[in-house]
Amino acid sequence: MFVVESICVAWFTLEFALRFFNAQSKLAFARGPLNIIDAIAILPYYVSLVVNVRDETQEEVIMGAGRGYLDKLSLILRLLRALRILYVMRLARHSLGLQTLGLTMQRSIREFGLLLLFVCVAVTLFSPLVHLAESELAPFAATHPHHSFSSIPASYWWAIISMTTVGYGDMVPRSIPGQVVALTSILSGILIMAFPATSIFHTFSRSYQELKQEYEQLWKEERGEEIAAESEESWSKVDLSPDELMPAAKQEDDRLMSSKSHQSTLPSTAF
Repeated sequence: MFVVESICVAWFTLEFALRFFNAQSKLAFARGPLNIIDAIAILPYYVSLVVNVRDETQEEVIMGAGRGYLDKLSLILRLLRALRILYVMRLARHSLGLQTLGLTMQRSIREFGLLLLFVCVAVTLFSPLVHLAESELAPFAATHPHHSFSSIPASYWWAIISMTTVGYGDMVPRSIPGQVVALTSILSGILIMAFPATSIFHTFSRSYQELKQEYEQLWKEERGEEIAAESEESWSKVDLSPDELMPAAKQEDDRLMSSKSHQSTLPSTAF
């Protein structure tokens, strides 16, 4: 796996370097979101190589002292290695669906912010209600503490998974008032999720159509250039070269002059 990863990272590095040197504006290239993702995905490999070499050289020197520093360094290294999952984001350069998703998220920032606001308000509302219902009105919670809603912050988790209709089942209201609160929160979550979803869906559809038209227009332009190049190449093969064209033109002129002189020497016919 190390060999495979090394080959892939070498290829990605070469491709990134070539695109950087061929870019007209280096600053605009460095500010590109996809280029930043490429750099973040490539750098952990080289950082891990440097850190591993330093660890091997310092392992014999540092035996008992400085283990806290090495532990922190290994934690940072593991976090950097986790960033290698960003290799998948490179598919966005060649995938119309991922590009549409990114463009939709960029255009729907207000809708996502509105959705987050709705969810936060609803979670803040239903968490104290379910905590009050289960703590004061549910004797089952005292005998089974792992099902109890111990605090309002602990009830936030239940409110989030209930409003998003996930329902892991790790926290379940047992009392009738708690179940009523749960039913209300689930119905509210469905409505809250449905409100911005329509606008986001229309934005996704519009973005997909725009990108699809751009791809088709680009394909037509490239196809037209290929057809024009093929036609020019075919005409260049059929046409005579300038050296061959001059004698042929001179022979054609001589033939026309001889035909005119022959017509002038014919006797005129009297009517």
